Parts: sequence; structure tokens; C-alpha cells
Amino acid sequence: MKITIITVGKLKEKYWKDAVAEYQKRLSRYCKLELLEVQDEKTPEQAGLAAEDGIRSKEGERILKLIRPDSFVITLEIQGKMLSSEELADRIESLGIQGQSHLTFVIGGSIGLGREVQKRSDFALSFSRMTYPHQLMRVILLEQIYRSYRIIAGEPYHK
Repeated sequence: MKITIITVGKLKEKYWKDAVAEYQKRLSRYCKLELLEVQDEKTPEQAGLAAEDGIRSKEGERILKLIRPDSFVITLEIQGKMLSSEELADRIESLGIQGQSHLTFVIGGSIGLGREVQKRSDFALSFSRMTYPHQLMRVILLEQIYRSYRIIAGEPYHK
């Protein structure tokens, strides 16, 4: 299976890059992984709703250009469905059994995802009702995908 992760913004700190590289290495035995970054828009301090919508729209256009038409898209959204690690593993495994060979996960920018990206989503996933920095979310997502493949393979994982 091919897994693509599309994120808004670049990783700046070395410790985030190191964590991502570690999970890329671990996942290489389970799937083909592709990490894509799109440029983030600067959000002014006192941005109004219209300005924020415009920013989400611009970032969304960049995201949508990278999503393949045949991909099953999972967006990370606070209002999405919360799953346990086992449920995420079941979802990934069942998508593969159904013939879905390409999953795309999307992590939005600091003010979230635009409406067009949400419309393109096949499944909205929430890790928590809390908000996380998108750099940290990238690492958490990679860890959970790795954990999912360990569960699918019947290999030990920490509960």
C-alpha cells in the first residue's frame, strides 16, 4: 500500500525532522511512504473570518493539487471521528482488502483545512478534541500509522 501524507508548512526544528525520519525508516518495511509539504500562508494577528477563509482556501488549492484522484483521503480534523489504535489499524487493513491501494492523510495549517479539502475527504479523523501543533501532529500520525501496521502484522506494540 502507498501512504501519502500532505502537510501545510515545513518542519523547522531538527528534533521534528529526526522523529519523522525515524518513522519513515520504520514504515519502509510495511508500505511505500511519501511526505509532501505545501507552503503555508502567513496569518495576520488580527485576521478576521474572511481573511482566514482566504488563507484556508489558498492552502487548500495547494493540497488538492497533490491528491491523486484514485486515493482514499483521510483528513485530520478536530471534529472528525476518534478511533483507537486498533480501530485505525482495522480501517487501514479493510481499505487494503477492499482494493484501496493508496491512502492520503492531510494535516492542515495552523487555522485548519479549507472547505474544498474537507469536501474531498473520504474520512475525517480526530486524534483528540485538543489542538496540536502541526509539526507534532505529523510525528503522532506517523507513529499511529506505524503502530497500525504492527497491529495488522500481529507484531507486539505497546498498549
